[in-house]
Amino acid sequence: MMRRLLCLYLVFGLSWSPVPAAAERIKDIAGVAGVRTNQLIGYGLVVGLDGTGDQTTQTPFTLQSFISMLKQFDIAIPEDARVQLKNVAAVAVHADLPPFAKPGQTLDITVSSLGNAKSLRGGSLLMTPLKGLDGNIYAMAQGNLVVGGFGAAGADGSKVTVNVPSVGRIPGGAMVERAVANGFADGKPIVLNLHRADFTTARRVADVINQTLGPDVARPLDAMSVTVDAPVNPAHRVNYLSLLENLEVEPGMAPARVVINSRTGTIVVGQHVRVAPVAVTHGSLTVTVSESIDVSQPGALADGATVVVPRTEVAAEEAINPMFKLAPGPTLDEIVRAVNQVGAAPGDLMAILEALRQAGALKAELMVI
Repeated sequence: MMRRLLCLYLVFGLSWSPVPAAAERIKDIAGVAGVRTNQLIGYGLVVGLDGTGDQTTQTPFTLQSFISMLKQFDIAIPEDARVQLKNVAAVAVHADLPPFAKPGQTLDITVSSLGNAKSLRGGSLLMTPLKGLDGNIYAMAQGNLVVGGFGAAGADGSKVTVNVPSVGRIPGGAMVERAVANGFADGKPIVLNLHRADFTTARRVADVINQTLGPDVARPLDAMSVTVDAPVNPAHRVNYLSLLENLEVEPGMAPARVVINSRTGTIVVGQHVRVAPVAVTHGSLTVTVSESIDVSQPGALADGATVVVPRTEVAAEEAINPMFKLAPGPTLDEIVRAVNQVGAAPGDLMAILEALRQAGALKAELMVI
C-alpha cells in the first residue's frame, strides 16, 4: 500500500515519456503592462445586527465612529451619556477595481469585522468610501450583507460555529465613482509581461509576432518583457492587441526542479530531472516503549497486601533496507522504480533527495515549500 501511495506522489502526470510543450495563446502566458487591477479599502459601520455587534466598552472606536456619523445629521449626544451599542459593528471594506472600470459600474465587496462582533448576519453596511493607495475615493459602498457562516450559543457557554460569521459579501455593493488612468491609450509601444520569466519563451513570443506582423515589430527586453510597436489610435490598438493575444506560442520548458511540500508530504519531480550514478540505502531505527500493569497477589497464608506493579518494556528495531543503484541520467520512470524498490515513504524520500543534492548527484533544483 505504501508503494502505491508513493507512486501517486511521484508518477501522477510525470512518468510519461517527454513530449513537446503544447502551444498556448499569448493571452494565457502574458499580460499587458499597465493593465492591472487596483485594491480599494474603506472603513465603515454595519448596523441592524441582532445583538451580535461590537461591545463598545472594549472597542471604543466603534462608538466614536457612531457618534461622528450622528453629528453629520445634526444629532448631538451629551458627553456624559453612556451609550451601549449592540447592533453596530465597525468593519473594513475592501474590493478590487478592475482595469478600465468606468464610473457607474458596480463592484463586489468584502466586509470584515474589526472589533469583537459575534456575527454580521442580517446587517447592512452604511455608505462607505473606498480609497486607493493614493488616498483618492474611487468607489462608494453600501448594501445588505450576505453572510455564509452562522453560530449558536447556549446559556451554559457551549456554542457551535459554522464557517466564519464575522465576514460577509455584498455582490455589486460598490459603485465606481472615478476611473483609474492607465497608459494603454498613450500611443507608446505595448509591453507584454510574461507570467513566468523565461528567456526562451520571451524570444519565441517576439519571433511569432514578427512572423505575423513583420520584422522588428516585437523585441524581447529581458526574460519577462517583450515590447511591441503598436498604432497610436486607441481604437486601432484594441484591434491590434486582440490579434496579438490570440497568437499561439510554444513556451520554453521549465528548468529541472524537484518541489517538496514538507507539510503535506507531496513531492513533484519535473521531467528534466536527472541523477548521476550513485548508490543509496536508507534505514530507520524504531524504538517502542510499552507500559503495562501487573498485580502482585501474596499467598493465602502470607502476611502481605495486594499491590499494583508497573512494568515497562522497551524494544528497538532497525530496518535493514537494501542498497539500490541509480544509473547515469535515468528517466522519471527509472527514478520512481528504483525508489519504490525500498518502499520509501514520502518523508524518507525527502531525506533521500536532500542527500542526493548534497552529494552532487541530483541534477536539479530542490525547492522546499
